[in-house]
Amino acid sequence: MTNTDTRSDIHAEITDRIIAAIESGAGDFTMPWHRDAARTIPKNIASGNSYRGVNILALWIAQTTRDYQSNLWGTYRQWQDQGAQVRRGEKATPVVFYKDVRREETSATGEIEMKRLLVAKASYAFNADQVDGYTALPNPALIDSTELLQSVEQFVRSTQANIEHGGDRALYRLDTDTIHLPPRERFFATATSSATDAYYSTLLHELTHWTGAACRLNRDLANRFGSEAYAMEELVAELGAAFLCADLGISVQPRPDHAAYVSNWLAVLKSDKRAVFTAASQSSRAADFLRQFQVSEEAVV
Repeated sequence: MTNTDTRSDIHAEITDRIIAAIESGAGDFTMPWHRDAARTIPKNIASGNSYRGVNILALWIAQTTRDYQSNLWGTYRQWQDQGAQVRRGEKATPVVFYKDVRREETSATGEIEMKRLLVAKASYAFNADQVDGYTALPNPALIDSTELLQSVEQFVRSTQANIEHGGDRALYRLDTDTIHLPPRERFFATATSSATDAYYSTLLHELTHWTGAACRLNRDLANRFGSEAYAMEELVAELGAAFLCADLGISVQPRPDHAAYVSNWLAVLKSDKRAVFTAASQSSRAADFLRQFQVSEEAVV
């Protein structure tokens, strides 16, 4: 099997899978990033690096629907290079990579200019659960809960964001550049996450909004999404928080107050097969921005 395939529309292929996953959890607002698979970021077996953007979401969905326990992925050839073999009949999961292409174009004045384009190409990945002959390294020792909370708190504190507690709503105010959260005791546990997870996953959601201010990433989705810009900004914040939660070892608690956005997200994704690529790319960019405040971190490329 080849590693790449340009014949199919990779944007539509991945978007359709994401749409199906969102629709399946719309009833109780359990999105793909709320599932167990989203507790870790998918990693590439060849480079050891984390996947980014929409590929994270696509691989989380595949892990969930096929009940894979590993977060390690690679192409057919990459597994062969590891001395492993993809089992006969196993189905690959599509991911996307961008190839830097330069081509000549004629300007309005008749001059020949070299234009740089990023061309999306499909690649197909297999999970470690789909191969024979690979022995995974032992899982790292579990971090003490107190140490974990200290690391998350340090992550937040390092951003120096202005965070105020009070009231009964979580939000980011652009006019005052402040994050507002209910008191910690107002957050509650669920069957899949603790009250502490609920607090920090909500805070990371609002921190992702915070990154979009003009003095930071200057994220303005209005030109891209028009009247749906607000709803898509919420999707950026949802995914950004999920990416960061997976990095930091905490669970994302579903936000029932965000269920109203699902119909907007689905409408945009169904009409624009590149929309979720834009949203997920912005989410990764926001997560990278927040990581830069940390003293040290694992390289993510």
